Amino acid sequence: MGTDTKSSFDLNKLVRENVKKLVPYSSARDEFTGKGSVFLDANENPFENGVNRYPDPLQRIVKNRLSELKRIDPQRMILGNGSDEVIDLLFRAFCEPNKDNVIICTPTYGMYEVAAGVNAVEIKEVSLDQDFQPNVDAVLAVADEQSKMLFLCSPNNPTANVMEADKVIGLLEQFPGIVIVDEAYVDFAPEKSFADKLATYPNLVILQTLSKAWGMAGIRLGIGMASPEVVGYLNRIKPPYNVNGLSQDKALDLLKNEDSYKDQVDCIIKEREKLSVFLDGLTFVKEVFPSDANFLLVRVDDARGLYNFLLKEEIIIRDRSKIESLEGCVRISMGTSKENEILKGALSKFDLKK
Repeated sequence: MGTDTKSSFDLNKLVRENVKKLVPYSSARDEFTGKGSVFLDANENPFENGVNRYPDPLQRIVKNRLSELKRIDPQRMILGNGSDEVIDLLFRAFCEPNKDNVIICTPTYGMYEVAAGVNAVEIKEVSLDQDFQPNVDAVLAVADEQSKMLFLCSPNNPTANVMEADKVIGLLEQFPGIVIVDEAYVDFAPEKSFADKLATYPNLVILQTLSKAWGMAGIRLGIGMASPEVVGYLNRIKPPYNVNGLSQDKALDLLKNEDSYKDQVDCIIKEREKLSVFLDGLTFVKEVFPSDANFLLVRVDDARGLYNFLLKEEIIIRDRSKIESLEGCVRISMGTSKENEILKGALSKFDLKK
């Protein structure tokens, strides 16, 4: 695993004082180890129906399977009701309301700002450069002693590109707080995850999800990866049974089929490349941005007009044209080959109208 080398990083200085002092709720299922056959500890309904028992509060079996797939120690993992819950836990563990701030590099995933607002934490925005890469010097220039966290989405939503490794490492080495690298779309990128840097950088937190490449958006299961110390604080404040038993069971079932996951990722990437070429040949398309994700960002001459036209065709895309630096842009997620052919037909009709 290696050893933590960022010697200047002091987690103790970042954790909220009330979290340090917090005695976490101890659920019935936290208080024993080993096997049981008669459970009389949790005031459950004893009549078996498949869901009458509380789930494992630490999702140990799911974490063990994810540990095999991702080669990450389970002690470095926290699972959440989607990665959005892990984001919220990070705010609650490290940011004092109405005092601290976090930095985001825009345009980026909107939940960082929403979570900051819910937790009464100031957002400092630093624009990505013209290639949608983080401006390291600009980030460090706005950071101050109240800057507790920096969010980097890589591949970025909605711009679809991976953040350059040297820029991320530069920020890991110089940013005074925690650096969160959100890798929700990493399965579709040629670059590997930053997970192998966890032991080197104790200030690194990685977010991943089973919603995208693994096709489990409906069960809401997100993954946080960090040092055991960071995970310990997040476990201290999370709800005791934050991932329900049905989600845990379904995840274990689907995580068995790694071949299907790989086949679907390969198919999505191929469809992404085919659709990119097709879009590039349409007269109303101004630019198709490079993509390392399962979607394309496309600049067109009438984003709202295109959106409304496709809506009438019962095809739903995302209008991103009101976001600064994304004027005229729409975001198109990859569908199946059949769905993408339907989209192409509709786009050709729209092109003929122009």
